Amino acid sequence: MRADPASAAADIFEANRARGAVRFDVRLQDGMTRRHHLHESGSLRVRFPSPEDDGLSAMFVNTAGGVAGGDRFAVEVAAGEGSRVTLSSAAAEKVYRAPGKPAELDIALTAAAGAHITWLPQETILFDRARIHRRIDIDLAATASLLLCEIVVFGRTAMGERMREGEFVDRWRLRRGGRLVFAETVRLDGDIGGKLAHPAIANGAAAIGTALIVPGDAALVERIREGLPAFRGEAGLSAWNGFAMARFCAQDAASLRADMMAVLGCASAVPLPRLWLN
Repeated sequence: MRADPASAAADIFEANRARGAVRFDVRLQDGMTRRHHLHESGSLRVRFPSPEDDGLSAMFVNTAGGVAGGDRFAVEVAAGEGSRVTLSSAAAEKVYRAPGKPAELDIALTAAAGAHITWLPQETILFDRARIHRRIDIDLAATASLLLCEIVVFGRTAMGERMREGEFVDRWRLRRGGRLVFAETVRLDGDIGGKLAHPAIANGAAAIGTALIVPGDAALVERIREGLPAFRGEAGLSAWNGFAMARFCAQDAASLRADMMAVLGCASAVPLPRLWLN
């Protein structure tokens, strides 16, 4: 019997999906953070530029050239006691149209006592009809600290592009000292462009961002507010459960990044990755 052409095409598409994983841990050695175990597979790679101060920088590279439907990527990073690691990406991640299954991205960050993790990838750009499910799980010791920032862009406005339809599911879980202190799932699907146009959602903005600061309290939020100039987009800051959070919304990625950099400059002494400053 002859195979159904649609089924055969689907099988070929599935067989050509990108897979990638990076898992590594860092440890404090003689007062300096150093890489310990490292595993890489598929199209995901990590490179370590020259150490800065007593910390370590890591940069992720997706050699697949982007993310398409059915792709699966996983990142796991563990920071040992007293270590410091800054994680970024070589370029903005582009998520392309997905006619079938959504792409999947799983991120797991773990920090032991006194460790610090800075997660500052460049923005994720969703093209029209892109579909992606992302999961971010963070497990911090009671005395560990974290600075995590994520920017999502719904179409490149400078190129005249807008994301009209698609699917974006973003699941975050933060545990501190073994206790769940933050849980959130964002789901945008179907007519994403129409939903973003609502004043109560994004008021027509094409870029959103979140900065998570641990530890953080009301005093930190007030200090950030006092030291900031006027935002180019919209932003809101709050603190609860021992952490602070800033939300951003702007008409384009450049405006949102400028607002986020201003907040980070007030909130943390950790220098931004060099790629963020270009």
